[in-house]
Amino acid sequence: MKLKKKVKITLALVFVLLVAILGFLVYKNFFSQPKVKEAKVIGSIEDYGYTLKDNKNDTYKAMFNELKKILETNEVDYNQYASKISEMFIYDFYSLEDKVAKNDVGGVDFVHPDCLANFLENAESTYYKYVENDLYGNRSQSLPMVDKVTIGNIETTEYALGDENIDDAYKIELTWTYTNDSFSDYQNSAYIYLVRDGKKLQIVELN
Repeated sequence: MKLKKKVKITLALVFVLLVAILGFLVYKNFFSQPKVKEAKVIGSIEDYGYTLKDNKNDTYKAMFNELKKILETNEVDYNQYASKISEMFIYDFYSLEDKVAKNDVGGVDFVHPDCLANFLENAESTYYKYVENDLYGNRSQSLPMVDKVTIGNIETTEYALGDENIDDAYKIELTWTYTNDSFSDYQNSAYIYLVRDGKKLQIVELN
């Protein structure tokens, strides 16, 4: 009789131990994910609403500082301004390696508000469609990173935005390369159209 009680107690302890181990594994795999580091703003151009976050690489940070110098002069050179944000847009939009998910679309700071929803929808259903989630830094997917952006021809033009015909607009030709030759067949040229809204330039078309 005593032997049976000992067996029952042992089985109960084993059962409790198994439940505890199972519970720990479930918690570890589903509830105890590593914390996602939130990007912090480390720079800004307040009069234009541009911000720089600490998750951007050194190349983009350098471009942001160049943009800041352009915009903090007494008289802004709008050709330089248009060229710099076009360069930053191409670099940020077509670089996927530093994006954490398909909805982490680059270049949105420079897109006109009236065009933004359509721009994001198109990006997420095409170029960003197959970007795997990397919130926890464990993605193994190979993705492109832009290397050098070259500004080509710059034209002043008119642009029809909705019912409004904007006289003060720019058309800029750009080409670029990637850091890895395996992405050499990816898009590497485009035209960007920008319009002036007050003192700020905004992208309205990419083709």
